[in-house]
Amino acid sequence: MSPSRSRRQPPPDAAPALAPLRPGAPRAAVLGTGRYNPERVLTNAELATMVDTSDEWITTRTGMKERRIAAEHEHTSVLGANAARAALEQAGVDASEVDLIICATVTGDMVFPATACFIQELLGARKATAFDLAAACTGFIYGLEVASQLLEGGVHRYALVIGAEKIGSVTDWTDRNTCVLFGDGAGAVLLGQPREGQVAGPGVLASASGTDGSLAHILNIPVGGTRTPLTPENYGKNLHKLQMSGKEVYRQAVGNMVAACQDAMRKAGLGPGDIKLIVPHQANLRIIDGVAERLKIPTEKVFINVQRYGNTGAAAVAMALDEAHREGRFGRGDKILLVAFGAGLTWGATVIEW
Repeated sequence: MSPSRSRRQPPPDAAPALAPLRPGAPRAAVLGTGRYNPERVLTNAELATMVDTSDEWITTRTGMKERRIAAEHEHTSVLGANAARAALEQAGVDASEVDLIICATVTGDMVFPATACFIQELLGARKATAFDLAAACTGFIYGLEVASQLLEGGVHRYALVIGAEKIGSVTDWTDRNTCVLFGDGAGAVLLGQPREGQVAGPGVLASASGTDGSLAHILNIPVGGTRTPLTPENYGKNLHKLQMSGKEVYRQAVGNMVAACQDAMRKAGLGPGDIKLIVPHQANLRIIDGVAERLKIPTEKVFINVQRYGNTGAAAVAMALDEAHREGRFGRGDKILLVAFGAGLTWGATVIEW
């Protein structure tokens, strides 16, 4: 085509032009958040009828009072799709516009295909690339980092990042040290580049993450993969259920979460005083308190919902972020710090400007 000739106009159904962004502004703006909590509530008192425990024992050690348990028909993909719909509705974006779906989970519908594929089908997001990300409880933070980089690089326009877990399906309900801790649920965010005329927050400012594979043995499901396949002989040992060395997990969690937060804030050019709200992984109230204390962030700046939902794995931070958002705990221009820690071992933190 000659440079002097006018450009051909795009067809009517082409994607709207991207809005011009201020120099240096990240493109991964948070356009909407959502969550889904199953109806079934399992209280500490009910757990006390199942294993040798009590409400006082659980509350004192974890801060948890109850958790949600998904129904049999509520597969992980169903939980994730429901959370995603809430995020899309809040953003005013149709599922058909979504280019990318990342589902952070370790309790997928099947070994393969990815649970994100089932979510894509449930949403009707037919043009979206979809894949899972397995980093245990840190998965949602990792997902935000991956999605934001893809959006900033112009590969995608709208990305759903979902944390969804049905941990009840891999819980040993005879082990009081683990069964009291976990619950089911899903949370989601829609990241995207704003349309022309839309106002969107600057989005993801910085992330920090890490892994220590030498400690994979302290939190895992040892049987069921190619390393140790599930057999009739080992089935009765419940090794296909979640196993955890609680004291070692606690010791590792606080230090690595604090380090990730400090690294992410440093990359963003911020300090603890600049943070409006920290949304930590809801694993244990003692861990949350320990992280806040070492970061010198006051209690009123820490969002906590572990008492209602327990540890929902990769869904925990996503669910808490949506709840805090809908409660009005932060607004335009505020800096939000997300941090998580999980099996692997994995950890990560992300700073978002709303």
